[in-house]
Amino acid sequence: MPKTRPPYAPELMRRLVEMLRAGRTPEELATKFEPSAQSIRIWVAQADRDDGRRADGLTTAEHDELRRLRREVKTLREERENLRKAAARFARETGSIPPKDSSS
Repeated sequence: MPKTRPPYAPELMRRLVEMLRAGRTPEELATKFEPSAQSIRIWVAQADRDDGRRADGLTTAEHDELRRLRREVKTLREERENLRKAAARFARETGSIPPKDSSS
C-alpha cells in the first residue's frame, strides 16, 4: 500500500484556487473537497507566484527548470567520473602511468 496518495489533478487545483479567489474559505473548500485547507492555501500561493502577484518564491516554470538542470548536472558529473576512470584505465593499460599499487 502506498504511503502517499497520488497528486491531485491540475484541473482540480485550478478550480479550487478559482473558488478561493471568488470568496470561499480554504476550510470551507476542504470540507467539501478532499484536499486540506493548508494544501489549498499552498496552491493559491503558488498560483499567485505564477501569475506575478507574489515574488517570495519560484514560479512553477522556474521549479521545472531547476529540477531539469539538477538532473542534467547529475548526469554530467556521472559522465565526467566515468570518463576520468576510463582515461586512467587506458593510461595504465598502455603503460603511460604505473598502476596505483606499484612499489616503484
